[in-house]
Amino acid sequence: MRRLFDDELADLDADFTEMGMLVSETIEQAVNAFTNRDAVAAQRLIDHDHKINEREIALEKKTFEMIALYQPVTTDLREIVTILKAVSELERAGDHARNIAHAAIKFGTKQKIPVLEQLMNQMGQMTTQMVKDVLTAYVNKDEHQARQLADVDRQLDQLNHQVRANSYEQMRLDPAFETGASIYLNVAQDLSRIGDYVTNVCEWVVYLKSGQIIELNTASQDSPSE
Repeated sequence: MRRLFDDELADLDADFTEMGMLVSETIEQAVNAFTNRDAVAAQRLIDHDHKINEREIALEKKTFEMIALYQPVTTDLREIVTILKAVSELERAGDHARNIAHAAIKFGTKQKIPVLEQLMNQMGQMTTQMVKDVLTAYVNKDEHQARQLADVDRQLDQLNHQVRANSYEQMRLDPAFETGASIYLNVAQDLSRIGDYVTNVCEWVVYLKSGQIIELNTASQDSPSE
C-alpha cells in the first residue's frame, strides 16, 4: 500500500509541476503577444486556454481520491493539500494571462506610449520570472526562496502604481488616449494579480516545508483572492 501511495504521489507531483510549466509558458507567451501586439499568437493562447482548466480539474480530482483512499497524515497530507491549493492559484494566474492575450488583440494599432511600454515590459519580465521561480521553490521545497518572492510581488505593485499614474497623465495630455490607457491599466493590473497568485503559491510552499499557514504579502492584495 505504501509503495502504491508513493508512486501516485510522485505522479501527482509531476503532473502539478507540468501544469505549472504550462502556466509559466502561457504567461510568457501572453506577455510577448502584448509586447509585440501579435494578434495571431494571442488568439492561439485564447484558443488553448481550456488546457489549463482541464489540468486543474484532473489534479483536484486526483488529490481528493488520494485523500479518501489513503487517508495520509503529516508531511504526505501537507504535500497533497499544497498541490490542491496551489493548482487553483495557478489556474487563476492563467486566467489573467488570457486577459492579457485579449488585450493584445484589442490594442491593435493604437499608439504605443514609450514610458508605458517600458513599464509594461519590466512588469512582464518580472512576472514571468516570478512564476518560474515559484516552481523551482516548489520542486526544491525551498521555503527561503518562496518567502523572498513576496518582495518581487511588492515591486510589481509599485510598477502597477507607476503605470496608473503615467496613464492618467497621458489621458490628461491627450483625452483621445483614453481607450489605449484603459488597456495599459488592465494589463498592468493583470500582471499584478498574477504576482498575487504566485505569492499565494509561495505561502503553500512554506506550508509544505514548515507546516505553518502564513500570509506573505497581505499589503499588496487589492482584494481577496478570487
